[in-house]
Amino acid sequence: MFDTGTTGFMLLATSLVMLMTPGLAFFYGGLAGKRNILGIMMQSFVSMGITTIMWFVCGYSLCFSGDSCGGIIGDLNKAFMQGVDLNSPFAGNTKLPEFVFMAYQMMFAIITPALITGAFVNRVTFKSYLIFLVMWQLLVYYPFAHMVWGGGLLAQWGVLDFAGGIVVHATAGFAALASVIYVGHRRDKQSPPNSIPLIAIGTGLLWFGWYGFNAGSALDVNAITGLAFLNTDVAASFAGITWLVIEWVMVGKPKFVGLMTGAVAGLATITPAAGFVSLPSAVMIGIAAGAVCYIAVSFKNKIGWDDALDVWGVHGVGGCLGTILLGIFASKAMNGAGADGLMSGGSVFFMHQVVAVIGACVYAFVFTYLMLAAINLITKVKVAELDEDMGLDASLHGEQAYDEGAL
Repeated sequence: MFDTGTTGFMLLATSLVMLMTPGLAFFYGGLAGKRNILGIMMQSFVSMGITTIMWFVCGYSLCFSGDSCGGIIGDLNKAFMQGVDLNSPFAGNTKLPEFVFMAYQMMFAIITPALITGAFVNRVTFKSYLIFLVMWQLLVYYPFAHMVWGGGLLAQWGVLDFAGGIVVHATAGFAALASVIYVGHRRDKQSPPNSIPLIAIGTGLLWFGWYGFNAGSALDVNAITGLAFLNTDVAASFAGITWLVIEWVMVGKPKFVGLMTGAVAGLATITPAAGFVSLPSAVMIGIAAGAVCYIAVSFKNKIGWDDALDVWGVHGVGGCLGTILLGIFASKAMNGAGADGLMSGGSVFFMHQVVAVIGACVYAFVFTYLMLAAINLITKVKVAELDEDMGLDASLHGEQAYDEGAL
């Protein structure tokens, strides 16, 4: 009944996307100061547990079952995976078991809130983060996953997002900005990355996993899968080198962290467009990602937003940029299930992309800010100054990343 090749590929893609969350933990852990390595890494790893539980209980159903509230959210008909058995096919590709699709989409739900954590490193209590993790998914991620990928309002409007420019990166990036504005500055803003090699390991795992993130979003094994795979690598490469060159010119030295940050910006930016644009368009998207995200981070630094690990500048701006560039470069000649962008005469599609991503960013920003204020009424969101000075690894978790004592 099911195609073993397609099923096997999607299980591999699911595993690759799962690997991105530990990769993100390494990436953020290396960027964080030495007293806050475990705190930031734990916020990624705990999402793997909490989000999996939520996805089984209600998340999958709210995203991909039925359609309610005018297409904003699904229903609970598949809560606890009721009605889904070993023989249930995925409606979007009957060669694939629904269980596998459920697992694949769960990995996206896991990493999306974890992306936000890099913005407020060493400033948020663990208890408030757990509440945030649950509420943000219920009221931000699930609605947008349904509206874009679950046949909801935005999908009906013709909005496209191949692998998460709106659903993942734009919402997480602007939620990160709201978080930064709410919790305020770090007391020590000069804390350097504790381990650039650890950042490199995280970047490698993210880049590797992103092939499953984007190519797997074809939900099949065909030419579109290959196109998304190649576009992903090309955009990341061009973005990384673009960032490297710009920073080299601006500061006088080629920075390894800049090269890696630029590559991640390229990965985030190509995500919504990976299976809908040509290879030359992916090149242009990669170059634009490296330049625009570098400018965004520079602007953030100038204006004084303390987004510690540049979540807004890389993921938020990258997701928005990629969604808008999809509205420009999309071509039905590349993917008949897509649309024609502005360069192919699709002005209406372009406008829909722009309006959708702006709406997603505004909603994610406003809701996140208000949600943090509400959580603060239940439990303190921002850590005490003494805990921040000590570092969250020791003050909140009673652990340290490295044993600095003598043997």
